[in-house]
Amino acid sequence: MNNDITRENLKTLEERIDRLATNMEKMKLAEYVRLLESPWRLLYINFISGVARGLGIGVGFAFLGAFVVYILKSLVTIPVIGNVIAEIVKIVQIRLGTY
Repeated sequence: MNNDITRENLKTLEERIDRLATNMEKMKLAEYVRLLESPWRLLYINFISGVARGLGIGVGFAFLGAFVVYILKSLVTIPVIGNVIAEIVKIVQIRLGTY
């Protein structure tokens, strides 16, 4: 009887270890530890991701700014706020060198 309990415990323990190993493989824990052991590689990866993030922000802001200017240009026909918006668009165009 005591032998059966021990075998049952060993089988349960083996299943848990297998699940733990599978979860560690899914998390790619070994790759993460290797990355932490190589500070230059970590710096390089962070630098590249920072450049990509900055480029994305710059391009996104440019598109958003162009969209806002386009909307402001179409609102110029409203007489009450048309002059103010026209001045803003004019200033932006002068800054961009397209006026």
